[in-house]
Amino acid sequence: MSLIFTPELIIEQIINGLTIGAIYALIALGYTLVYGILLMINFAHGEIFMFGAFGGYFILAWLFQSGFTEHHMILSIVMAFVGGMLVSSLLGIIVERLAYRPLRKAPRLSPLICAIGVSIFLQNIMMLFVKARILMYPDVFPEETVAIGPISISYFQILIISGSILMMAGLYVFVKKSKTGKAMRAVAEDKETAALMGVNVDRVIATTFAVGSALAAVAGVMVGMYYSQISHMMGFVPGIKAFTAAVLGGIGNMPGAMLGGYILGVAEALGVLVLPAQYKDVIAFSFLVLILIFRPRGIMGEVVAERA
Repeated sequence: MSLIFTPELIIEQIINGLTIGAIYALIALGYTLVYGILLMINFAHGEIFMFGAFGGYFILAWLFQSGFTEHHMILSIVMAFVGGMLVSSLLGIIVERLAYRPLRKAPRLSPLICAIGVSIFLQNIMMLFVKARILMYPDVFPEETVAIGPISISYFQILIISGSILMMAGLYVFVKKSKTGKAMRAVAEDKETAALMGVNVDRVIATTFAVGSALAAVAGVMVGMYYSQISHMMGFVPGIKAFTAAVLGGIGNMPGAMLGGYILGVAEALGVLVLPAQYKDVIAFSFLVLILIFRPRGIMGEVVAERA
């Protein structure tokens, strides 16, 4: 049976790819922010994304059961996002303080191993909390679509794509223009000199973890509402794919992480037109292998300070 690749089908798959790519990009920004400052890969970031999804779920489920969402749908969704962001930001700060800060001057392999351990620990904590169940997200967002000629796009896809672009643009402006953002860039350049100039390095690093974790939480709530279900294992594969997106665009490079996420999402969506859907993960990890072999600094180049 041959598949006819009509322009409408390809455009709809590109829209699907941009939707999942926006989620990858939001998670990838957390990897990029932490790597830019500490030169470490926070492999527990996928689990922080997962905790954000659960934080949003519990708030939305409570509001749904109380009947609040029936009359205040938009406010309920906003509260779910804010709740998820608070949970993930707090978790990110705790992980940085307890797991990574004591290893800041250790060999680079030590924080990496610690991050893997934190990832497994957080997975199991959530598994015990929810008793390894798959939870269904409350269905509060209308499933209506907008037709643009023969192309249809759902309202939630529009929300994910536009919302992620706004979040990423806000982060870029925050890092480039705000006082805290300038402090983050100063710490990334030289921690010792920044400290001598009066920058509270520990606070800046904690803020970096909080901001990256909040973006991951937004992605987590989006995934929960988009796919309607969450589990304690949901953070592993998106976390690895987001890491692939960060490497693809250029680790430490914020625009690169955004670009890498969208490229990876579109590549997966178009790939399932010629490969069985279960092979879509192969596409992502093939990108990772090829980038590491032929362009390890990524499409837009790695942006990190030299470590003395």
